[in-house]
Amino acid sequence: MRLIGLAVLLAFSLLLAPLGAAAQQAGKIYRIGFLFQGAPPPPSEPTPGRNAFWQRLRESGWVEGQNLATEYRWAEGNFNRLPDLAADLVGRKVDIIVTQGYPSIQAAKQATSAIPIVATFGDALGQGIGSLARPGGNVTGTSSMTVDLAGKRLELLKTAIPGLTRVAALRCPVLDPPNVVDGPQWRETQAAAPRLSVQLQSLEVRKPDDIESVFAAALQARAQAYVEVGCRIFETNAKRIADVAARRRLPGMHVSSPAVAAGALMSYGVNSVDLWRRTAVLVDKILKGAKPGDLPIEQATKFELVINMKTAKALGLTIPQSVLGRADHVIE
Repeated sequence: MRLIGLAVLLAFSLLLAPLGAAAQQAGKIYRIGFLFQGAPPPPSEPTPGRNAFWQRLRESGWVEGQNLATEYRWAEGNFNRLPDLAADLVGRKVDIIVTQGYPSIQAAKQATSAIPIVATFGDALGQGIGSLARPGGNVTGTSSMTVDLAGKRLELLKTAIPGLTRVAALRCPVLDPPNVVDGPQWRETQAAAPRLSVQLQSLEVRKPDDIESVFAAALQARAQAYVEVGCRIFETNAKRIADVAARRRLPGMHVSSPAVAAGALMSYGVNSVDLWRRTAVLVDKILKGAKPGDLPIEQATKFELVINMKTAKALGLTIPQSVLGRADHVIE
């Protein structure tokens, strides 16, 4: 009887142990560290992607100020700051790091092999992830499929401007840290060009001050339009590029919509709101105990075509109805 009593007591203890641990964690405030290579948006600027991220977390029971706290670090375009910013987040003992873009991802990975990292990759396999299904280590995340969509961007540009035969490809392969997605994107763009009867001209940008001269070179080579081969210089200088393109009267296709909102003609890329929601799902799973290395890299499934009709009219372009009908957002 004494042995039976001990067995029951032991079983009861084992049953209560997880409950005690759960109760202990119930009062914990988890800390999310955000590491960004750009600058914080102005307070007046809408951030639908991040709003969707927080909405999805609230749906899973996570509320900032109650069981979540945040630490934001912004490099403001100075990539040399990223290692120190990442180390600072690690020093503050955040429970998870959310980041985007190759330089930020590398800085986070070098700063910690223990804290989970949820990253948005332009090309996950090209950025050091061995397997999309099981990334391993302390890193998982989402893929913006920047490389996969490169050929589609050129195709949509040609469809929007049917007589197009000469296109300048704006690239920035030589950067510090390196632009690892430039080569794969450029190859995808080149592969699409022959079937579209388009001749490509590769023009390299190494710093923001090159933007003006690159557009001058494009016109000198009789380019009728340009296509962006994704690069962080273009992301952080969207307004500048849109202004130069407007002044040079050159229509263009971009990777993401900020340049179109600033006055460029078109963009085609992943739906950032959907990608942020997927990021929130991964964060939720990790905070509830999942190992990041066991969570597959989430591939984007929603894409958006954005067209600025103000720009089209200013350039004297008539966008075919077949293209307008496919647009997810038209700026009138």
